[in-house]
Amino acid sequence: MTTVLDRPVQKPRSTSTPARRYGERPSIAYLFLTPWVAGALLLTLGPMLWLLYLSFTEYDLFTAPRWVGLDNYVRMLTVDPHFWNAVWATSKFVLISVPVQLAAALGVALLIHRKSRAQGFYRSAFYAPSLLGASVSVALVWRVIFHDWIGHPDRALLALVLLAVWQFGAPMVIFLAGLQQIPQEYYDAAAVDGAGPWRSFLKITIPMLSPVIFFNLVLDTIRAFQVFTGAYVVSNGTGGPSDSTLFYTLYLYEKGFVEFKMGYASAMSWFLLVVIAVITALLFRTAKGWVFYSGDES
Repeated sequence: MTTVLDRPVQKPRSTSTPARRYGERPSIAYLFLTPWVAGALLLTLGPMLWLLYLSFTEYDLFTAPRWVGLDNYVRMLTVDPHFWNAVWATSKFVLISVPVQLAAALGVALLIHRKSRAQGFYRSAFYAPSLLGASVSVALVWRVIFHDWIGHPDRALLALVLLAVWQFGAPMVIFLAGLQQIPQEYYDAAAVDGAGPWRSFLKITIPMLSPVIFFNLVLDTIRAFQVFTGAYVVSNGTGGPSDSTLFYTLYLYEKGFVEFKMGYASAMSWFLLVVIAVITALLFRTAKGWVFYSGDES
């Protein structure tokens, strides 16, 4: 009589998943990653390190770089008054345009996120300015429309803020995606408890949407620090009147490609990189207190 123990032991079937099987051959993953790594090293990290070297030199594109140490940074921070004017103009632009743009994007997203026959049209119509807003032609039209404002030091910056706010389509689309992920049951339960629309917005919509708000905040802040085309076209490349629209990138362009002070411009570019990195780190630091993810016990 043959017992179970007498039967030959069958080799168990492999339970490895496709991910595990691919994980057993990391060389294939490295092969697919090679183009990205090569591009990052040659087109991003390499130029950044070259700019870091140039920031310690005096270089005009036509002669060999001459090492000057920290002179560019010292002159930039302690001597050049236009540098701080550019920092101040950019800071005002970021502080005004980013919250106003996010508020506009969220407001429009709340209005059009409910299902309707014209929802697709509204999404396309409001997103279109984001595709056109950074173009030179739109900036030229903006200069004509706000001709009276551009000539006034107190209103020129406001015209550029309106141009930036007009491009709220990209964050609006992200807000729409976030709103559609909030379960309707939460609003139904809040209505049963007697909560009105405003209380539901504060207690349900904002907390549930906080990761999306944070994502848009970080992206828009970085984008606002890098604004260039609108300021260049609207001010005709001067940053005027009275340096009111002399944004940081515009002044950097002037130093690098008009005055050919590439060493100084390289120092400015690295200073901007450090400032953006610090502000982004601070935003991530504050996020712990007001951004809520699914699964958080709080």
